[in-house]
Amino acid sequence: MREPNYRDVTHTTLTVLLIAILIVAVFGILRPFLPSFLWATMIVVTTWPVMLRVQERLWGKRGLAALMMTVALLLVLVIPFWIAVGTIVDNSHRIDELAESLRKSTVPSPPSWVQNLPMIGPKLTTAWQEIATAGPEGLISRIKPYSGRVAKWFVDQAGSLGMIFIQFLLTVIISAILYATGDTAAAGVRAFARRLGGHPGEEVTILAGKAIRGVALGVVVTAVAQSVLGGIGLAVTGVPTAAVLTAVMFMLCVAQVGPGLVLIPAVIWLYWGDHNVAGTVLLVWTVIVTTLDNVLRPVLIKKGADLPLLLVFAGVIGGLIALGIVGIFIGPVVLAVAFTLIKAWVLEEDADAPDDVPERT
Repeated sequence: MREPNYRDVTHTTLTVLLIAILIVAVFGILRPFLPSFLWATMIVVTTWPVMLRVQERLWGKRGLAALMMTVALLLVLVIPFWIAVGTIVDNSHRIDELAESLRKSTVPSPPSWVQNLPMIGPKLTTAWQEIATAGPEGLISRIKPYSGRVAKWFVDQAGSLGMIFIQFLLTVIISAILYATGDTAAAGVRAFARRLGGHPGEEVTILAGKAIRGVALGVVVTAVAQSVLGGIGLAVTGVPTAAVLTAVMFMLCVAQVGPGLVLIPAVIWLYWGDHNVAGTVLLVWTVIVTTLDNVLRPVLIKKGADLPLLLVFAGVIGGLIALGIVGIFIGPVVLAVAFTLIKAWVLEEDADAPDDVPERT
């Protein structure tokens, strides 16, 4: 019987331990840059086809194309997002002011057509009537604690705006580097995946890029469309601070909450102020805007990656809960990779199975 080679066991154990220590050390050093790197990777992968078209227009100069894409990134994504965050924080004190202004208003009785609404009509009428009976003081007593918490949260975030700005700046810098050296980076990633999993590993990498592009198109474009349309509706119907509310809607849409948390209270506020025509117009517009994502998002995601819609939805929601906003992009990619690996493994097993199985006698 062959005796175990304790020297080889010790060598292997020390090698694995040193590799683990090296990985932990590298992760600790790069950890402050990981959020910016993830965001930059998502942005570059999503906009890479656009960058190639820009490069063709600029006489094939990659440096000029990378510069143009970086400037466009500043103008289209970073600056508006920064303005949205700053606008929300700067106007956070108005939440309590708006709540206090409701004390001077009266709550009208529900219109007769509310009772006739299918399914929700009777319950909505009862709740509305209770609020009207309680008056502004009763409603304020319910809203005040939550408005105070929201205002406090926004004010607390003001201290972290400097760090957010640094993260945005790092994202732009890393994006510029990836635009300039994207071909080399992509080739390295594909080679690494091929070394790990062969040809299926390389296919998984390509699918991950398509999943990132599809989810980014579905989430960001849908959020922009819903917030812009919702802002137009608020401005046309005369709702105050429409710009601030549009910024809030954009943040909520990116976080997959939807614009309803802004538009529905705005509709109630218009009816409360006896602006029945404007309230009805905004109500119809709210139904259109809030249901737009059910049509637009699946179409955009399907254009980027042919994945089951349930898989994409689970990845978006699960990633958001687990990792925050960046998880919206990471979640579907992780599920897409797992789905592709399992599918390839099952198909490989089916291909290896014999075609003719002898029947039992």
